[in-house]
Amino acid sequence: MDPGNVVAAQQGDALALDRLLDELAPYVRRLCARIAPAAADDATQEALLAIFRGLPSLQTPEAIMTWVRSITVRTAIRLARRHDLEAPTDEPAEGTLTGGHASSLEGLVDIDDALARLPISQRVVLVLRTREGLSEQEIATTLGIPAGTVKSRLHRARAAFREVWES
Repeated sequence: MDPGNVVAAQQGDALALDRLLDELAPYVRRLCARIAPAAADDATQEALLAIFRGLPSLQTPEAIMTWVRSITVRTAIRLARRHDLEAPTDEPAEGTLTGGHASSLEGLVDIDDALARLPISQRVVLVLRTREGLSEQEIATTLGIPAGTVKSRLHRARAAFREVWES
């Protein structure tokens, strides 16, 4: 991500803003689909809107991806929780085909289905660790929780994932 493009977008350059949002949209969409599969479209839209609105306040253009990830994760968590309260179900979410490291399309569906069945607090740490490659400290910073909490949630999330996967 070009910091110069970020600065231009912050200063009101409409083309730079359009390019920036075009570059960020696939990442935001992928993250929302993994964290809030049943509300991915709404989460993506809300996260991109929050990024657009908050861009002028970004102090360090070089840190845009960390900032975008933080906004996106918080938005996806909020919408996933709202969706879970509105429509509790044991059915896997529709449209959970997202990127991953499965060797087949069928395996990819199974992984995403298993992730979608985890509680949001476990799903988010597992996604950030295994799919986004963040360290425990980076996850703690992104979520605004202690690193020890991340470690215990990861432990529980891995155990829960194994249980869902094997059932």
